[in-house]
Amino acid sequence: MSTVLRQHAEQQFAEELEALRNQDKAHRPTNWELSPQAVVKYLMGGKLDNGFEITPKYIGNQRLMEIAVATLTTDRALLLYGIPGTAKSWVSEHITAAVTGDSTMLIQGTAGTSEEAIRYGWNYAKLLAEGPTESALVETPMMRAMKNGKIARIEELTRIPSDVQDTLLTVLSEKAMPIPELNTEIQAVGGFNIIATANNRDKGVNELSSALKRRFNTVILPVPATAKEEINIVQSRVSSSIKSLGLPAAEPTLKEIQRVVSIFRELRNGVTEDGRTKIKTPTSTVSTAEAISVVNNGLSLAAHFGDGTLNAHDIASGLIGAIVKDPVQDATVWNEYLEVIVKPRKEWSDIYRACKELSL
Repeated sequence: MSTVLRQHAEQQFAEELEALRNQDKAHRPTNWELSPQAVVKYLMGGKLDNGFEITPKYIGNQRLMEIAVATLTTDRALLLYGIPGTAKSWVSEHITAAVTGDSTMLIQGTAGTSEEAIRYGWNYAKLLAEGPTESALVETPMMRAMKNGKIARIEELTRIPSDVQDTLLTVLSEKAMPIPELNTEIQAVGGFNIIATANNRDKGVNELSSALKRRFNTVILPVPATAKEEINIVQSRVSSSIKSLGLPAAEPTLKEIQRVVSIFRELRNGVTEDGRTKIKTPTSTVSTAEAISVVNNGLSLAAHFGDGTLNAHDIASGLIGAIVKDPVQDATVWNEYLEVIVKPRKEWSDIYRACKELSL
């Protein structure tokens, strides 16, 4: 029997969602599985009245999650905005899982996304044989969400061409999807809404029209405010990855995670943590998501080619791969950081040596 590599949020955290449903006495909007308060509890974590522990899915400002969840109870859609690696997709999936119990109604935005991917398509064999009929119609995740009062998710909204983006206007304002070929329309059932994600750092970004912006309430997800917050995020996600990937490795020590996070924060902010030395920043985003990837990659090396314990040599290759995206500009920034910042730190001598060996 094959094992699913990654379960959907509503499957992975089914026990937590069930515990919340059993304890939740607050008002639930139409077709919501949980009340808004319980959805935020699921996101932020904490203990229930019966002592059951809810693990945090988002580590950061709770007010941002409250605003995001409250938006979905109104007639406006939700746009999660931020630089890459700020957990936009993660938050989108978990909000949808908690609200509707089904996070799978997903549209992936790309430069090639067409109107048919958002509105509806046709089974062309049936279309040629029968003409435009309801049975020849191919439903999209958006159409299914409207019919069932669920939440549709759109990843990377700004990657979708502007003229295709605007197909959302009628859906968002009229809560309906016209099907002129059948002289009918799909009207959204209570509970329907849209969560979209977008960032402004990648190439190929298409600006949203002012008309579309007005139909979204935008919540900007920032990078973690403090090193402690970011360390907690990395620790939590890495611990989860060890279990889901079945890595035969020991959990990384706090020291190793702290060093990875410190390197990423300093290069991202362009200044050392003590604020004394300015640093050149690389072209890469050096996001929290990439810090998690560096530690996971190191754990894999330690598990399969080491003694199972994460060390500096396991981390070094992941660091270089995450930071040096431009072989000229980023390599210069990285080597300067190693010589000026890392080398003088005696407790980081192992990281320095490991990185220099790979850089040679």
